Amino acid sequence: MAHVTLYTRPFCPYCMAAVDLLEKKGADYTEIVANSDPEKRQEMLARSGGRATYPQIFVGDRHIGGCDDMMALERKGQLDPLLTA
Repeated sequence: MAHVTLYTRPFCPYCMAAVDLLEKKGADYTEIVANSDPEKRQEMLARSGGRATYPQIFVGDRHIGGCDDMMALERKGQLDPLLTA
């Protein structure tokens, strides 16, 4: 299963929804709380091409976007193939 990395901030409903979906799928993921860590925030911005909203989600090295983007992949049936690659 591909490893997922999420850059999040506390109490973010979109972050919580993204984590919830990954947990339901049994995905292997790492959550990085980036809003209060300048180094992690810069890392997120560099990896995401400057996207500053939370969460920013990566499957392996592939940036899939934020929560809405991940949910769109799920609705299209395209998330599971990414997670199992």
